[in-house]
Amino acid sequence: MAGNVRVSARLAHFAAVMLGLAGGLAAQPALAASCPRPDALGTSRTLVVDPKEHPLIGSMQYRETLPLNDGEVVLTFDDGPLPKYSYQILDILAAQCVKATFFMVGQQARANPEGVRKVLAAGHTVATHTQSHPMGMHRLPLDRAKAEIDAGIASVTAALGDQATAVSPFFRIPGLARNDGIEESTRSKGLQIWSADFPADDWRHVSSQRVHDLALQRLAANGKGILLLHDIQPRTVAALPKILSDLKARGYRIVHVVPATPENPATPTDPQQWRLYPTSELVATSRWPKIPSFAFAQHEALPTPLLTDSYWNDIRLPERPQARRGIPLPRSAPWPRQIELASIDAASALPVPATSVFEVEEGVRVAMLAVNATPPAERRVAAAAEEKPAPAAARTGKRAPGVVGARNRRVAATPAKPAQAAAQRAVTKRAGPDKKNVRRVIRHNQQAAI
Repeated sequence: MAGNVRVSARLAHFAAVMLGLAGGLAAQPALAASCPRPDALGTSRTLVVDPKEHPLIGSMQYRETLPLNDGEVVLTFDDGPLPKYSYQILDILAAQCVKATFFMVGQQARANPEGVRKVLAAGHTVATHTQSHPMGMHRLPLDRAKAEIDAGIASVTAALGDQATAVSPFFRIPGLARNDGIEESTRSKGLQIWSADFPADDWRHVSSQRVHDLALQRLAANGKGILLLHDIQPRTVAALPKILSDLKARGYRIVHVVPATPENPATPTDPQQWRLYPTSELVATSRWPKIPSFAFAQHEALPTPLLTDSYWNDIRLPERPQARRGIPLPRSAPWPRQIELASIDAASALPVPATSVFEVEEGVRVAMLAVNATPPAERRVAAAAEEKPAPAAARTGKRAPGVVGARNRRVAATPAKPAQAAAQRAVTKRAGPDKKNVRRVIRHNQQAAI
């Protein structure tokens, strides 16, 4: 009897194992059925982030963005749910097995709670986008901005009912119109503000082809990042299938982002990964070892200065000598007034200037010597002859007999001074191309000598 019991137990255990295997095998077709197309884009991985550690992300406005690898893309949709278009977006994403993040407006969630539940049931991340989507969010009073944020979260939470905890702490400001007050308020509430890395401009009056082109062009320029779209626009519905198919063809991968929980901790990352353009490896600081904390050998604090140490509040001012008109003299400085200069040795002395520094050019020097060789009496006579006024006939344009113009007198006077003329010719010949400069120097020295 006991043997039969043991055999029965073994058979029961074997049957249970087989049932378990059968259940596991049956689960595989179910997973495959959720992605019926073998050439679907799919979702490459799930990224778990802690909003408190990185409260501001999106390189369009902030220094940090999601820690994505090259070629990874995060899809985000704003302003829904709007059944007419949001449901089509859900069907397109489901056909490609793609997961995204939906930033929902509170009023839309109240009007279409079933749309919020559909997004969550499809496995997407539910986030918030204020209550009424005010375009001038950064110009609102801070109290009203906080009320918009809180009301939006409450409306989306109410739409989910029993699954209210599924609302993520992700928040996007309408129009990306940020200010410091909004960011501080969301940080205190544990929310993570999402900007974006590049938009597709699908809220503008452009064609669906333009939306597709902008999305792919800007993604190619960045190499990775958060794509901003809207699930309430017909042009987005028309452009999304081609966007996903081209992402697949060009080798891009989709990443789904979810918030961290105690049961699902954040994905381990390096601080450099949160930068769209991290520090290059060529920079020395990027290779320095990471030091978690410093250990100080001494903990002695410097003495705190007393109020009486200041000159303007010195209680000993009456005891100090007084200057004129009762103005107190400044107290002598506590530091030494004499400054010791370093000794000057031969090695630190400046070099002696060479003789060639003070040499004068040959042409100018010869000209000076030639002028100085002319007797002063002859220089005075020549100068007086040049300064003598011309006769009246010369002033009227008629040349009197025997009268020579001033210019001709200078030329005629030159042969009368053979020594000076010879010197000038020698200077001019040696000066070469600088003849005009030499003549100018000669005339200047002649006038100065007289």
